[in-house]
Amino acid sequence: MIDKVEKSPEEWRAELDPEQFRVTRQAGTERPFTGKYDAFDEDGVYHCVCCDHPLFDSASKFHSGCGWPSFHGELEQAFIVQKRDLSHGMIRTELVCPRCDAHLGHVFPDGPPPTGLRYCINSASLEFRPRTPGGEA
Repeated sequence: MIDKVEKSPEEWRAELDPEQFRVTRQAGTERPFTGKYDAFDEDGVYHCVCCDHPLFDSASKFHSGCGWPSFHGELEQAFIVQKRDLSHGMIRTELVCPRCDAHLGHVFPDGPPPTGLRYCINSASLEFRPRTPGGEA
């Protein structure tokens, strides 16, 4: 069971920068190739920017060329929520943080092995933590 983090829009707005708030709390999307983690290649773990929940390991990150950080899978303990998204005249699968309901991005079935999935994630929804010599991130 994951402990939920619930805050008012005003509380989230006070804690996040405007782009983080727009993306995570209003299901926005950053422009392609503008996010700080798109071409980022350090070893560590990506956490939810809103609640610090661990989501993705850098070992699953790959360069898809789509303009957003892409991962072929989530951490086993991430439990990212998938929701059907019919916005913008498309049928997609939205990804939402299980702890705080932050919008993360979408998942598509055109990724590399071993999963065949492409988790297309907004940099604004992530906070990276480098792995320490002991393996923690």
